[in-house]
Amino acid sequence: MPTAVPPRVVPARRLVVTLAGLGCLVLPLIAAAPGAADAADAPRTGASQAGAASGAAASGAMAVAPYEYLGWGSPQKPTDVMAATGVKWFTLAFVLSDGGCNPKWDGSRPLTGGSDESAIKSIRAAGGDVVISVGGWSGNKLGEKCSSASALAGAYQKLIDAYHLKALDIDIEDTEFSNATVRQRVVSALKTVKQNNPGIVTYVTMGTTPNGPDSNGRDLIKKGAAAGLANDGWTIMPFDFEGHSGTMGSATVSALEGLKASVKSAYGYSDDAAYRHIGVSSMNGKTDESDETVTTGDFQTMLGYAKQHHIARFTFWAVNRDRQCGSGGDAGSSCSGVGQSPYAFTKIIAQYAG
Repeated sequence: MPTAVPPRVVPARRLVVTLAGLGCLVLPLIAAAPGAADAADAPRTGASQAGAASGAAASGAMAVAPYEYLGWGSPQKPTDVMAATGVKWFTLAFVLSDGGCNPKWDGSRPLTGGSDESAIKSIRAAGGDVVISVGGWSGNKLGEKCSSASALAGAYQKLIDAYHLKALDIDIEDTEFSNATVRQRVVSALKTVKQNNPGIVTYVTMGTTPNGPDSNGRDLIKKGAAAGLANDGWTIMPFDFEGHSGTMGSATVSALEGLKASVKSAYGYSDDAAYRHIGVSSMNGKTDESDETVTTGDFQTMLGYAKQHHIARFTFWAVNRDRQCGSGGDAGSSCSGVGQSPYAFTKIIAQYAG
């Protein structure tokens, strides 16, 4: 997010959800960024084998689906992005609770019959597909509003059925992330989703420290392993660190190594299998914090790491921002705040083949 934003404001990727629910999408000076949270072995279960088998399904074009928020930041037409960059998949944000245990876009728009469904149809008609992201920083979270794992699985299923999804992203943050009961509910619900939808790819996305997931993140992964959740990609958002050393590329590598260690420990994976079950969701350009600028060079560092280890997912927030700001403009919902050519960051992740 831009340096114009005071330190530790509510991250705009999440703030916009609340505003959208009020019908107000005016976000001056705020960039689109997922809010990172403040950053012992678990039982080894059958998820070790099941996860290794399903991990291959998350490779290829699905693994490089960049986030796009179609209701904010002067969003580009997805089909234009596809033509310009070669990406085929998008991660579309965000599905939230309507106040109860029912999924809606931004917590207010119906799943079908509107502009969101039209966009998905256009992507598919052009030969692509979508991952849909549930959660985010702001707004009512399904993980909290659904009172049980079975009810939450039912809410996820409504979304899967509405779009015949091949992949689902649970972006777990803020109060949903910090509550141990809710963390358990999410992983238990995802296990049910896996059982009821053979072949579906699931991602769990969360904040991180420069050294890997914090105690909540490590607990979430351990709960997943203990539940037998064969999750395809445990994904971190390596920014809003509240302090880091070195480049953002090197800090990201450090965070990913910490994530890999946590996943390996919890699931009993080999090194290779652990790498194939982790992912990164970076941010392009300026973030919330004045000491953080993620450059195309940093993305090249991440690309090299992804290729070396065959990670499950390499994405970023967001396509909306993948262009240079106009003269005198600050990084925000529709530009990165750094000098760049159009779609420079998207074109880098498009080089990843899983």
